[in-house]
Amino acid sequence: MNLTKVEQDGIAIAIAKGGASEIDDVQAALDMIATVWYETGCDRIVVEKALLSERFFELKTRLAGEIAQKFINYGVKAAIVGDFSGYDSRSLRDFIYESNHGSDLFFLPTEQEAIEKLSAIGNGNERQR
Repeated sequence: MNLTKVEQDGIAIAIAKGGASEIDDVQAALDMIATVWYETGCDRIVVEKALLSERFFELKTRLAGEIAQKFINYGVKAAIVGDFSGYDSRSLRDFIYESNHGSDLFFLPTEQEAIEKLSAIGNGNERQR
């Protein structure tokens, strides 16, 4: 996983990219959160869709819900970036819709939209390092 850090409107945001799915269970998501905090000090993360196992998008595995809950528990705001149009699951579409209308996890098509969303959701949760 490659990490970069950007700042928009005074908010630091980490961008996680990689070529292969590295997040295939809850522990891998926790490891990513810890790595991001340690290396960037950010509690807002843009996650490239390719980093997530396809199991994440099969809601029957419960992986998406468990990872979303870990983000919430640890005060992390995250935006997953990619094309989600290829999934036919109504449940997944509903999950994405509900997430996008919340304040912790978002599914967006572009990195720039993710940065804008994460910088606009409030300015009180940034961890100071």
